[in-house]
Amino acid sequence: MQIAELYNLYLKHPSVQIDSRKLKPGDIFFALKGPNFNANDFAVEAINNGAAYSVVDELPESEDNRIIKVDDVLKTLQDLALHHRNLLNESASGKAIPFIAITGSNGKTTSKELVHAVLSESYKTYTTEGNLNNHIGIPITILKIKADVEVAIIEMGANHQKEIEEYCVYTRPTHGVITNCGKAHLEGFGSEEGIRKGKGELFDYIKEHNGTAFVMWDYNYLQTMSSGINNVIKYGTGNADINGSVKNNSGLLEISIHDSDLLGSIKTNLVGEYNLPNILLAVSIGKYFDVSEKKIKSALENYQPSNARSQLIEKNGNKIILDAYNANPTSMKAAVENFSKMDGDDKVLLLGSMKELGDDTFQEHQVLVNLIKKYKWKNVVLVGNEFKNLANEFIYFENSELARDWFVNQQFSNSQFLVKGSRSTKMERIME
Repeated sequence: MQIAELYNLYLKHPSVQIDSRKLKPGDIFFALKGPNFNANDFAVEAINNGAAYSVVDELPESEDNRIIKVDDVLKTLQDLALHHRNLLNESASGKAIPFIAITGSNGKTTSKELVHAVLSESYKTYTTEGNLNNHIGIPITILKIKADVEVAIIEMGANHQKEIEEYCVYTRPTHGVITNCGKAHLEGFGSEEGIRKGKGELFDYIKEHNGTAFVMWDYNYLQTMSSGINNVIKYGTGNADINGSVKNNSGLLEISIHDSDLLGSIKTNLVGEYNLPNILLAVSIGKYFDVSEKKIKSALENYQPSNARSQLIEKNGNKIILDAYNANPTSMKAAVENFSKMDGDDKVLLLGSMKELGDDTFQEHQVLVNLIKKYKWKNVVLVGNEFKNLANEFIYFENSELARDWFVNQQFSNSQFLVKGSRSTKMERIME
């Protein structure tokens, strides 16, 4: 079946699903397969459970004409997203619809959420849901965009080179953001230079298509990476189009915007001075798209973090910074140093191991341990096998369930906690 024909079916049933367990009546089921699963096996079951169509690349024993055979289900999903993206190219007013792509080693999801909060004040805005930022999630995100779109925000994750380049093919971003390039996914990128090259594929696309880049001007490497882009909006702590600084970081983060009396001070519900660039980006994009400063300020002050990202939780007299959605050497360093500066005399670190570091795993975990030793803590708890053989005097547990048992038995009160680790260590379980 040609993409145009499939698209006509999609217009009648504009909801796609890849998980048969989450299927709703009328969905189009795409039977993806991977090393450990093959959803082709559930194509007939999906139809029986109400799917309008099942798209497969392995025909089951069924004569049902609602089962559509294609050469490659994943590529068909991506091609369908591109077809939809092309038809969304212009708004009803005839103006090109902004598609803002956000990538980076750290902060991209928080940045996406903050930008969404600001732009939603004035525009019909569609945004990547949750963490659907890969070769499957991005096409699904695009296919969820309706004809009433005025702005789209697409988060792009990557763990190897040429990945962002591929996403740009069917996202066709008009505006691009690289939040930063830190030590994340070293196993796939190979080195920090490889990370910059991989993330830089977004700016390469923006440059080639005369788009606009929003650049954190404090980072010299981003200045270099954005060189040659005609339209650059700069944000930072000085010498940029939008400048700001941390005003108060003792609890919830408060920042000052230097270029606006109306914006002035913004009191957020985020923790960590490392969120300053994310907030400045949202201000920059808001002003670029003519969102009023009053609405920008309101959106940022009312934004509530979720999903264990930069959350401040008060429980039983304790203050808990829950930042356990993910971790890499750069974000860990920022979080530990930020926590060391915050108010409190009874600080406890609960840190899970960092994944996807390849040959640098031992070294990067040792660097983290050495950093921790520089500061005074009430307790330090390290969780995960990557910490097991490191020389240190800290408390160690193999998994977060064991760490939780220890935590419960301590009966802490009036203490401060930083809880952080890679997704697979599930450090949030300690606080459950």
